[in-house]
Amino acid sequence: MSCFLEEKEGTLIVVLTFNRDQLLYDIKNYAYIEGSVMETENDHNHHMTQDVGEEGNVDRITRVLDLSMAKCRELLYPYTKHEVIRPVLDNRLRERKVYGIVMSVPKDFSQTSLMLLERLIHEYLVCKAVEEWMSFTNPSKTHTWAEKAADAMREIRSNLNARIGRVRRKLHPF
Repeated sequence: MSCFLEEKEGTLIVVLTFNRDQLLYDIKNYAYIEGSVMETENDHNHHMTQDVGEEGNVDRITRVLDLSMAKCRELLYPYTKHEVIRPVLDNRLRERKVYGIVMSVPKDFSQTSLMLLERLIHEYLVCKAVEEWMSFTNPSKTHTWAEKAADAMREIRSNLNARIGRVRRKLHPF
């Protein structure tokens, strides 16, 4: 869900928010489905694939979500560049309740573009986490989820590139 924060010098400050609970819900659902359809006689393999949200396992997913969110912020750099406020960063594991992307967008930026961007980022985050989990528990499915994540990233880039500059058409005399 995106929200409008303030208007500043011809731009709007908006925040795209991603609830951890919703991300984990989707990740667990996909892992459960993958575990259910897994072609193996070994129940332990089914169980391991489906236990993505269990204590200890979810720590790896948290790291993947943090990394994937950082990649999205960097991809959105034309809209997310901000001065360094907190010069000291650390790599402590934190389970955020909400992930956010603060963006400065032109006043004429479309609400529908923000909604699409938000949904594509959600899809990318979920697919990257499932891809990582499959690499441990069901390697044959890793490529499938990597492709889904790459597709979401391509769509984010495509939509971002369409928004960055105004299209100028040359005048034709005829």
